[in-house]
Amino acid sequence: MTGSPLRLQFPQSLAVYDDYAAAQRTVDYLADQKFPVQQCMIVGTDLKRIERITGRLTTGRVAIGGIMSGLWIGLFVGLIFSLFTEEGVFAVIVSTMLIGAGFGVIMALVGYAMSRGRRDFSSITQVVATRYEVLVEHKSAAQARQLLGGLPGALPNPFE
Repeated sequence: MTGSPLRLQFPQSLAVYDDYAAAQRTVDYLADQKFPVQQCMIVGTDLKRIERITGRLTTGRVAIGGIMSGLWIGLFVGLIFSLFTEEGVFAVIVSTMLIGAGFGVIMALVGYAMSRGRRDFSSITQVVATRYEVLVEHKSAAQARQLLGGLPGALPNPFE
């Protein structure tokens, strides 16, 4: 039976960082030192969800968003249809874009009306870790710690 590619057999903590870039820098440094980095993994813990509000939703903004997404879908469908027609390719593409825009605006406005003002804003969401731990296979942990001591700006591992 084979294990998951996202698991190490007997992992040991090598270092803990507050940001992913520092953890990545550690593994990159080990790779530069010819360490077998396939025995390493970076684990993000203490997850948090961040939501950045990007604006207020209005009926007009929802309608424009629906039109734009409908136009793109219509363009895609039109291009597919144009592969099977010999005449009026431009007319096929334009008509599918218009139908897509109409369908898109209707669907967007219906969805917005059904929300009844419970979420009158747009946002982007990201899940991030607050801590990143570099783990290494136990059989190579001593070698990794020794190499890591040569990393410029390296701090001693509190787990040693």
